[in-house]
Amino acid sequence: MNCREIAEFLNDYVAGTLPDAIHSEFEEHLALCPDCQAYLDGYRKTIALLGELSRAAAADAPPAPEDLIQAILAARQRH
Repeated sequence: MNCREIAEFLNDYVAGTLPDAIHSEFEEHLALCPDCQAYLDGYRKTIALLGELSRAAAADAPPAPEDLIQAILAARQRH
């Protein structure tokens, strides 16, 4: 496995969905490549920061107007 393949498989690796054979190759390369280790670390930090930002934005969002909620519920019942 090379650095380009690491980048291609990074999302699946972090999600835990890589097939076993690829997972083993991924980790073998990662153990020997400081650049890919740093890339993975930055990727994980970015995901964590985006999660924090998303939670903060959701907490600060005003509630939906009641008339909008009722209109959506009524439309769903008609269909």
